[in-house]
Amino acid sequence: MKTSIKASGMKLTDAMRSVIEEKMSLLDPKVERFGDVVKARVEVCKTTVHHRKGDVFHAEIIIKLPGKDACAEATSDDLYKAFGEAKKEVARQIAVSKNVHIDKRKAKHEKTAKR
Repeated sequence: MKTSIKASGMKLTDAMRSVIEEKMSLLDPKVERFGDVVKARVEVCKTTVHHRKGDVFHAEIIIKLPGKDACAEATSDDLYKAFGEAKKEVARQIAVSKNVHIDKRKAKHEKTAKR
């Protein structure tokens, strides 16, 4: 899966980039059945410049799958926590789309088998 990472309102350090790439690589086994057409876009940002406390970090993940996109976003007081929450939601959406795709394939196969 090709992943592009963008940071808004903050500097993307090498440590942040490596953690994001490492955690996104954990999704590779879930999307490998779709082939090389899968692309991911990750955007992390600071929602405000002047606030220092509260939910100021935002993470958004969009994974382009054939037929449907998996999208999630989260806001938290910690950048890594926000990214982790968004990644969990995207993983859930990928699993749901996998099940729907398999169910459609089974239904199609059952129709052809009955003929």
